[in-house]
Amino acid sequence: MALDPEDVLTQAAAWAKAGGGVALATVIATWGSSPRPAGSHLAIAADGRFIGSVSGGCVEGSVIEQGIEAIADGEPRLLTFGVSDEAAWSVGLACGGTVKIYVERIEA
Repeated sequence: MALDPEDVLTQAAAWAKAGGGVALATVIATWGSSPRPAGSHLAIAADGRFIGSVSGGCVEGSVIEQGIEAIADGEPRLLTFGVSDEAAWSVGLACGGTVKIYVERIEA
């Protein structure tokens, strides 16, 4: 069961208010098959804690790394992940498609 988006945003705000660095990753576009719809969020704390989901697990490790880097340097990122339907099936993945994720540092 997915978390309510407000839970993710509430936790991100709490982490930021407590003085820790926080990044927010948001799915801004999808094409083809995608595990999470546009508008899905993943909040990332500087120490690696996270809440929410932008991919159902398949790219979240990379998004978390980019979030930690965005916290450190303050630069937003536009990430694109995708695989052709043919390649997805050849490596045993059930979904092809593309997802664009915007990652930004947020302040309290």
